[in-house]
Amino acid sequence: MPVPEMAVSPVKSLQWEVFPPMATCRVYCTPVLWGSRLYVMGGCSENGMPLDSVEVLDLESQSWCQLPPLPTARAGASAVALGDQLVVMGGMDAQQSPLASVEVYHPDEGKWERKTGLGQASMGVTALEIDGKVYALGGMGSDTSPQALVRVYEPVKDQWLSLASMPTPRYGAFSFLRGNKLYVLGGRQGKMPVTAFEAFDLEVKSWTRYPCIPSRRAFSSCAATERAFYSLGGLQQPGPHNFYSRPHFVSTVEEYDSEQVGMEAAVPVMCTIRGVD
Repeated sequence: MPVPEMAVSPVKSLQWEVFPPMATCRVYCTPVLWGSRLYVMGGCSENGMPLDSVEVLDLESQSWCQLPPLPTARAGASAVALGDQLVVMGGMDAQQSPLASVEVYHPDEGKWERKTGLGQASMGVTALEIDGKVYALGGMGSDTSPQALVRVYEPVKDQWLSLASMPTPRYGAFSFLRGNKLYVLGGRQGKMPVTAFEAFDLEVKSWTRYPCIPSRRAFSSCAATERAFYSLGGLQQPGPHNFYSRPHFVSTVEEYDSEQVGMEAAVPVMCTIRGVD
């Protein structure tokens, strides 16, 4: 799922503000910031079942409103704002099987509409809106194998097209658009973290590999500014294959500075900013 860009502000101006809670407790839900509203869709309930409920928070009035439910209950889905619509894709069903279904919400009409599916069921897709189209990358399929698929949705034709596959199959990755390039960082293959950092050139339709994230950390998060990419936190291996049996939480932050060295550099340029074990 794509992550909002990290805004850098003076430290003194940064503070947390408590907003009203959601009406429904949930985990693995799908949030989308759209204008002055925050949409929260699906997820898992306390008993582990996927939800179809949808809520929206008006950031100005700080109030929640219930919206029509998703046609398909799902957890771990991906979603993007596309013009005056919300597009929700993939995720998992009640049997924990990946979904291929795609659904669109029309705020003006207050209703959902089913659209052409992904073609292959996928969970953990990372998605972006670019020039009126939806780019969906990677995911995990029904056989639990990571996918290298790159799919583009054209809303006018209601169809998905395939582009050159990612060099590294993965799910749960992070994606960012910079200029004419779509960057993909991190993710997982099975339970193992992926450190690959790759970019797709939207003009020449080809992939470029960049220096990998220096440290292998499961469940790390990624963010970006106009000039840099960041990999933050996660679980690190204390020994072979022990990410989950003996979790080692870290506060590592690693940066790729695109202005200090060219993005085409062939030598490692990721650097550790701060790390506390």
